[in-house]
Amino acid sequence: MVLLFKQDFYAEKKVRINDRRAKHISVIHDAKPGTLLQVGLLNGQKGLGEITSINSSRVEMEVTLNTLPPSPLPLTVILALPRPKMLRKIIFTLCTLGVKKIILINSFCVEKSYWQSPSLNHENINHFIHLGLEQAKDTISPAIEQHHRFKPFVEDKLPELAQNTLQLIAHPNAKEACPESLTKPVTLAVGPEGGFIDYEIRRFKESGFNPIHVGSRILTVETAVPVLVSKLFKL
Repeated sequence: MVLLFKQDFYAEKKVRINDRRAKHISVIHDAKPGTLLQVGLLNGQKGLGEITSINSSRVEMEVTLNTLPPSPLPLTVILALPRPKMLRKIIFTLCTLGVKKIILINSFCVEKSYWQSPSLNHENINHFIHLGLEQAKDTISPAIEQHHRFKPFVEDKLPELAQNTLQLIAHPNAKEACPESLTKPVTLAVGPEGGFIDYEIRRFKESGFNPIHVGSRILTVETAVPVLVSKLFKL
């Protein structure tokens, strides 16, 4: 799906695109005047766009937006900040799966340098959000929060954040398996590559979180996240 932004519109139903999307439409779709493409307005509706003019660097379309985006998952993901390269992949993946709230937190095993990464810049995060939305034919951007200190987060933010949800924390040594095919709202905490330390697990448990596992294999974070989400909900 071609994701549109308000600044693309030069008239009520007419858009002009002259960035990477134009090149993709021209080269990958091999589109021509009259070609119909699936489009969607960021945080708005979806529909069809008919190309009225196109060259290698610019595309103009007349669009009709009359379809709602897919329903979001009732899931909040709390994620100990991973390596920057992995973070980009996870944000992309969570967007394609329909997750609309992502909380990035600190942990003992999170390297301090990760918090200074350009990957956390608003513009860079939005880039991977938009790629994920395009892939999934979705338009609703997730909310992403950053919390640099663990203790203030679990004491001041976590209780309200997870209120009225099933509270789960992924942990390979957990006795209980991950529940499947849920319909209720869930708050899921996922640790860093080294895992949450015992103190962090204890603080989550004191807040009402139940440790779960997805089997005996130790997975990387970027693998564990989509496995957990796909088990929790029917996608």
